[in-house]
Amino acid sequence: QVQLQESGPGLVKPSQTLSLTCTVSGGSITTSYYAWSWIRQPPGKGLEWMGVIRYDDSTYYSPSLKSRTSISRDTSKNQFPLHLSSVTPEDTAVYYCARRSVVGAYDYWGQGAQVTVSS
Repeated sequence: QVQLQESGPGLVKPSQTLSLTCTVSGGSITTSYYAWSWIRQPPGKGLEWMGVIRYDDSTYYSPSLKSRTSISRDTSKNQFPLHLSSVTPEDTAVYYCARRSVVGAYDYWGQGAQVTVSS
């Protein structure tokens, strides 16, 4: 059974960098052909896809967030961190990591991490 767990600070100040880590257990992030995504949900709004890192270490980002977003991986720890720079209160959201299966469906999700951007 694959499990994902987000971790990181729950409060970030404006203009700083938001950093979260997704730790995966029960499966390797290098297994073909899975992809590992970050998705967020601002309060009162729908889900917003932020970006993905694939099994082959390739990355893709939402055009609206591309200039501020970085997703990497640590294969020794089976983790894929998210970094979002120059945050504003509009970046306040629940942040999820999720696995995208071979057929394109998100089949495993983390429980979500609330991050608030406030001074």
